[in-house]
Amino acid sequence: MIVDEGLIGPVEDHRGREGGLLVYPVYSRRSGGLSLGINLFPDRKLCSFDCPYCEVFPFETGFRFSPEFMGKALTAALHRFRNREVPVRDICFSGNGEPTISPHFAEALEIAVKIRDTAAPGTALVLITNGTGLLNDRIFELLHRAAAGPPGLCVWLKLDAGTEDWYARMNRSSVPFTALIKGIREFVDMAPATIQTMLCAVGGREPPPEEALAWERLVTELARLGDGRKTGVRRVQIYGKARPAPEDPLARPLPPSHAEARAASLRSALAVPSLPPRDSVPVEVFM
Repeated sequence: MIVDEGLIGPVEDHRGREGGLLVYPVYSRRSGGLSLGINLFPDRKLCSFDCPYCEVFPFETGFRFSPEFMGKALTAALHRFRNREVPVRDICFSGNGEPTISPHFAEALEIAVKIRDTAAPGTALVLITNGTGLLNDRIFELLHRAAAGPPGLCVWLKLDAGTEDWYARMNRSSVPFTALIKGIREFVDMAPATIQTMLCAVGGREPPPEEALAWERLVTELARLGDGRKTGVRRVQIYGKARPAPEDPLARPLPPSHAEARAASLRSALAVPSLPPRDSVPVEVFM
């Protein structure tokens, strides 16, 4: 369960976590280097979304998550990478599902903060989340304190759609789109966050023009919330399908030109002056 020696070094996919790993190293496009993933679901996939592009293959193990064991695995992994040529860019809660729905999330986050501060001060701590946890008052407050306070948690919020129709295609969730967007708006207004959007074709259909426009308007609106410095959208990351998924070929990659065009249009929209003055929001593309 502690990171296996065979995984020490950047790896290109996340399949090791499906073998029951609690902590796993992976080369992350969006982190720009080596990321140590924390997996709260070593036994099975558990998520409030059912995205057709999801790379987690069906699996089941006899492992169960243990906060104590996670702490030991994270400490061991940080120690092993300390003097290597490839530094750890971040410690990231991701894994086989939506981290915030795990009953161990709060305790695991506390443990990760303490270990990070002791063993790797200055290393970013990241949560990749679909945002559904924001509809739970307890989780909302936990993430608010962690992101706006000393832990400096980097909250990467998924926002794959600007319309209910495309949300139904991309995320296939029972969580109402309007409720989810309301929760994201409230959080971004109170804490810093990164917006992440997956672009791919679903069922042979790429995002239609009306969807692209609605998404751009929504992201632009979110970027106007908060003070633009200590709260609000810190960056937007647009990324494409790069790994195999169990439902392939339902979801297919789009050409890089599609993402670049969407990014260029969003940058133009964000460049329109707003009040009060605020820092610019970088828009990055990872295909």
